Amino acid sequence: MWSLVLFVVIGLLGSESLVEAGNCTIVAKGNLIFPKDFNFGVATSAYQIEGGWNADGKGVSIWDEYTHNNPDRIKDRTNGDSAAESYRLFDLDLKALKDLGVKHYRFSIAWTRIFPDGFVHSKNQKGIDYYNSVINKLLANGIEPMVTVYHWDLPVGIQKFGGFSNSLIIEQFSDYAEELYKLFGDRVKTWITFNEPHQICKSGYGSEKTPPMVGAPGVGDYICFTNLLKAHGAAYRLYQDKFAKKQKGQVGITLDIWMVFSETNNKTDIDRAMHYNLGLLAYPIFSKTGDFPPILLKEIEKSSFDEGRKRSRLPSLGEYWTKVIRGSSDFMGLNYYTSRFIKPATEPEGENPSTERDYNYQSQPDKNWPRAKSDWLYCIPEGLEYLLKYVRDEYDNVEVKITENGWSDDGELNDDKRIKYYQSHIQAVLNAINDGCNVNSYSAWSLVDNFEWNQGYTEKFGLYSVNMKSPKRERIPKKSAIYYKKLIATRSVPNGL
Repeated sequence: MWSLVLFVVIGLLGSESLVEAGNCTIVAKGNLIFPKDFNFGVATSAYQIEGGWNADGKGVSIWDEYTHNNPDRIKDRTNGDSAAESYRLFDLDLKALKDLGVKHYRFSIAWTRIFPDGFVHSKNQKGIDYYNSVINKLLANGIEPMVTVYHWDLPVGIQKFGGFSNSLIIEQFSDYAEELYKLFGDRVKTWITFNEPHQICKSGYGSEKTPPMVGAPGVGDYICFTNLLKAHGAAYRLYQDKFAKKQKGQVGITLDIWMVFSETNNKTDIDRAMHYNLGLLAYPIFSKTGDFPPILLKEIEKSSFDEGRKRSRLPSLGEYWTKVIRGSSDFMGLNYYTSRFIKPATEPEGENPSTERDYNYQSQPDKNWPRAKSDWLYCIPEGLEYLLKYVRDEYDNVEVKITENGWSDDGELNDDKRIKYYQSHIQAVLNAINDGCNVNSYSAWSLVDNFEWNQGYTEKFGLYSVNMKSPKRERIPKKSAIYYKKLIATRSVPNGL
């Protein structure tokens, strides 16, 4: 049933492709070669690969503290203390990047490696030297650095003041971003302020799944979203005011989303779900009016009053911040992995209050979709094409960068399922480009097998395997690395090796 409905939904979007739902395939439509200005790269994040958690003056992040104090929360009781040792062995990563032939490398800067307690007066020169070395080596080899300012590893020194639950984070983050612009902006031309605000706020503030484990559903997450948007807007405006004219770079944000399909092909359900999902962060930045989506403001205010509150759990951003935030991104970064079918919940979902209850949909995958090692990750490439077309139509065809897309397994070198995932999803991107979507780059997740947060090292996303038993941490190319290298060289989507 689910798969048949999926054909209908895609058909309503005007796609001419024939989709084989459940087989992780999508048929090419239009041009078979990517545009000349389209760039391929790979992505990583600091905590997941760098190791050296306390080396050379680095301070303590909330993920350092969390994994050390709560090893039972990590599936294999590991942590990122050493990981792939990229802090010590970046040249191995550089060799892999060169072998792949990527145009750009998306990585994040560890806040505490440069400012150990989180505040800019605590500058650590050895950390600065490390990132200068990374950036310079990339550029010397024709690889553009794409830098994420914040990828989840908040300094403990900042969290002591409440982190994203305290409006002080706006100036704290802006100070941090300004120093990065000063230090590296002469060479870094693509900045991403935040990676996956949904995960930062919902998992860390709306629940206790990840640090800082605030666990205030329906309240803490919305406070976090609000402060994060303001911090992003402030950091963007600061760049425009002080650095853009001379440095000529771009500043954007990366949003994460599961694409949604309607069980009953109900466009109203899809639109509402997308506003609660993507729109919560995208609408304030990329819409013509700004602020949170009107349907969210209206529904959550009503729910708040029904709960006996004096004010909404999600108040309007107000005139000043709406102006600051609206238009505060030169591009929309998108992390896409998978999709879900939705239908209105027959009974209230989640705690009262909670974002789940506000959302009020049940979601589930098609049982025929191929599943990765991660229990949430299914291969549904048409979801990516659908998402890009939705952004095209809803947000005035803003420039889009695919900043993450990938597949997990047990780490096997003959990773044919990963190849099939990449093949179908990169084809989905090309289909969307052929249909007028303004997409100009793709970053595969991930360069190397790394620490996958609460899953530890039990799930592998890398194009390269890492010999974790060796102090040399040798990088071993998987079959998918060879495939991706061929794709980059030909600028087309090969059927296989």
